[in-house]
Amino acid sequence: MPSNSTIRTLRRKITTFKNFIRNIVYPVHVETLWVLIALVNGLHFADKIPSYGLVKWLTGFEMFAGATVPRQVVICSLVAFVYWITISRIARYILKILLMYKGYMHENKRTGVSLTTKVWAMLLKALVTWNPPSLYSFQEALPRLPVPKLNETISRYLRSMRPLLNDTEHEALSRRADEFLNGIGKKCQWYLVLKSWWSTNYVTDWWDEFIYLRRRASLMINSNCYVSDHFERITRSQSARAANIIHLTFLMRKRLEREEFEPFMVQGIVPLCSWQYRRMFNTFREPDTEKDRLVHFAESDHVALYHKGCFYKIVVYHQGRLLNPMELKHQIDQILNANATTTDSERNLSSLTAMDRTKWAEVRAQYFSTGVNRESLHAIESAAFFLALDDKPFELSFDCPQANLDNQARMLLHGNGNDRWFDKSFTLVITSDAQFGLNIEHSWSDGPIIGHVYEQIMYDDYFCYDESGNLKDSASPTSRPPPPTRLSWDFNSRLAETIREAYSDALKMIEEVDHRIVLHKSFGKGFIKTCKVSPDAYIQMALQLANYREFGKFNLTYEASMTRLYREGRTETVRACTMESSTWVKAMEDKTSTTEEKVRLLQDACRTHQSNYVDAMCGRGVDRHLFCLYVVSKHLKLDSPFLQEAVSEPWRLSTSQTPMGQSAKIDFKKYPGFLNPGAGFGPVTYDGYSVSYIISGEDLLSFHVSSKRSCPTTDSSRFIDRIVQAMADIRKLFEDYEKERQLK
Repeated sequence: MPSNSTIRTLRRKITTFKNFIRNIVYPVHVETLWVLIALVNGLHFADKIPSYGLVKWLTGFEMFAGATVPRQVVICSLVAFVYWITISRIARYILKILLMYKGYMHENKRTGVSLTTKVWAMLLKALVTWNPPSLYSFQEALPRLPVPKLNETISRYLRSMRPLLNDTEHEALSRRADEFLNGIGKKCQWYLVLKSWWSTNYVTDWWDEFIYLRRRASLMINSNCYVSDHFERITRSQSARAANIIHLTFLMRKRLEREEFEPFMVQGIVPLCSWQYRRMFNTFREPDTEKDRLVHFAESDHVALYHKGCFYKIVVYHQGRLLNPMELKHQIDQILNANATTTDSERNLSSLTAMDRTKWAEVRAQYFSTGVNRESLHAIESAAFFLALDDKPFELSFDCPQANLDNQARMLLHGNGNDRWFDKSFTLVITSDAQFGLNIEHSWSDGPIIGHVYEQIMYDDYFCYDESGNLKDSASPTSRPPPPTRLSWDFNSRLAETIREAYSDALKMIEEVDHRIVLHKSFGKGFIKTCKVSPDAYIQMALQLANYREFGKFNLTYEASMTRLYREGRTETVRACTMESSTWVKAMEDKTSTTEEKVRLLQDACRTHQSNYVDAMCGRGVDRHLFCLYVVSKHLKLDSPFLQEAVSEPWRLSTSQTPMGQSAKIDFKKYPGFLNPGAGFGPVTYDGYSVSYIISGEDLLSFHVSSKRSCPTTDSSRFIDRIVQAMADIRKLFEDYEKERQLK
C-alpha cells in the first residue's frame, strides 16, 4: 500500500504532466485535438478531406497497409494530430510576435492610441481570452530580453551622469566611454549578443550569481527585505491567525503547483513572466565559501517554527489531507502553552544565518554535517517556509504612534537578530497580538512576486474571523493530528562560542540601522492625478528635491523597474536623477524662477522620468547592459576603466515602489482596512539613503527610509522631514499655478 506522501507525489507529477501538455500547445485548447480528430475522420469518410497526401503517404507503411476502417481511423487521427500541432505552432508564433510589440507602452488614452496598437490589442485579446491561461502558459511565448545597441547605452549613460559631474569630469568620462566604444566594447557586445541567442535571458543568470549568490555580506539588512500587515485588526489570537495563514499559504502553494494561479496580466491582456513563482516554497539559500546556491525541494509537508528560543517542526498533512485551521491551531497552542526550556545557543541559533556567508558556510560544514544537528537543520531548510511566533506585539494601526510604525518595520527587517531564519525563501512572522509580516530572502525573487501571492492570501484571511476574532469555521478535528516535534541540537563549547559571536555581531549590525516610516496622510494619488503627472514621477521628483536639500548636490539615484515583460526577466534600473529633474530642482531653489516656469520644468522632468521608466521595462535600460558587458570583459580578461567605474558608482539614493492592488480580488475603496504601510529594505550605501514607498490610496502614501547611524551626514528622521516638505512644496506649486491661471 503506497504511503500518503507517495500518492501526493504521484498526483503532483500527473498534474505537472497535464499542465506541460497544455502549456506547450497554448493558446490552442488541448480539447481541440479530439474535435479535429472527429472532424478529419468525418471528412475523410465523406471523401472531402484535404489531407495534402498525408493519408496516401501513411498508407504506404506496412503497419497501415490495407483499407480497413480501423486503420483509416488511425491514419486520419495521425493526420489530425499533425494538423493540430501545426495549428498550435502557428498560433504560438503569432502570440510571440504580438508579445514582442511594445509600442503601446508609450501611448495612453489621454495622448491618443494609434491604430496599430488598437489592432494589436484586439488580436492579442482574442488569443489570450478564448483559452484562459494557466500560470506558466505564456513562458515559451514570452520574448527574450533584447540586447540594446552599444552606442545607445553609452549615450544614455553619459546623459544620466551629466547632472552629477562638472564639465571637466564629464569630458574625461566621455573620453573613456569613446575608448571603450571604439576598443573592447564591440568585442564584449558581440559576445553578449551571442549569449542572448542561446540563453533564455542574457542578464538573469549573471545577475543572480554575481549580485546575490556570490555576495559575501550578511543577508540580514543587506539583502533581505520585508512586507507589512494591513492596518485593520481582524483578530488578537496569535494561534488562530498563524494557523489560518499557514492553511491558506499551503492552499496557495497547491494552486501554484497546479498552475491554477492566474498569471499577472498588464491591462488584462499582456502577461508578465511567472518564472519566479516556482522558487517561492520549499526553498532555501545554502551558504558556500565562494558562491551560495538556491536549493529547492520538490515537496515539503511541514513548517519550521521558532518560539521563545525553541525550534519546532509542524507536519501540516495527516492521512493524505491538509490539516484544517482548527487542527493547526491546536498544534500551535501546544507550542504557545509549552513553557519549554531552552539554552542561549538554541535561542540564538538563527544568528548564524546573519553571518558573513563564507563564515556561515564554514560553520555549517563543521558543525551541521552529521548527527542530530544535520537532521534538525534539514528539517528547517526543507520546510515549506519558516514561521516565527514572536512573544511581543506590534500594535500597528492607521493611527498608531510613530514608535509603533518604526518598531514593526525594524522587527520585520531584522528582528532581534536571532529569531528570523534569513536563509529561507521567506520567514512568516506572527506577533503576540496576531499581526503579520514577512522577511524575504531576495535572491529567489523580486518584491512583486511574493506581494502578489500574499495580497490574495490576506484577502482570504480577512473573512475567516468572527466579530470576536475567533475562526469562523471551528469544525472539530476529524482525527488527532500529529503533535509538533521539538528539534534537538548538540552544542559543543566551540559551536556555542561561535553562536555567541554571531549574535553579538548581529546586534551590532542592528544597532547601525536607522530605519523610519512615515504615513503621508495629507494627500495621495488622488491629488497627484489632478496634476496630470505620473504618481511615481511626482514622488521621484520629490525625492530629488529632498536629496538636493539634504546633500546640497545631486546623487546617482536608483529606482527599481521590472523587466518581466520578457522571459525570466527580473529588474532594471531607472536612473531617476536626470538633466531635466536637476534643472527643475535648481529652479525650485531659485527665488527668481516663476511658478509657470517651475511647473513647466517639473512636467518636462516627469515626462522624461516616465519615458526612462518605460525604456527600462522594454529592455532599453543602462545598468543591466553595462553590468553584463563588465562580466564579459572579466571572462575575456580585458580591463576597461570605463566599465569598472560605471559598475562601481555608489547609489546614494536607492528607491523602490512597492506594488499594490496586484490582486483583482481586493477593492480598496470598499475595504480600506486592507491598506498597509508597504515594504522596505536596509541601507545599500554607507553615506546614503534607501527609500521604499507605496501609493496606498487616494489619500495615503507611505515612505520607509533607512540609513547608517554611524554616518555623520545622514539621519533618516531628517530625510523623512525633507521628503514630506518636498511633497508639500510640489503640491503648493501646482495649487499656485492653478490660481494664477484662473486670474489670467
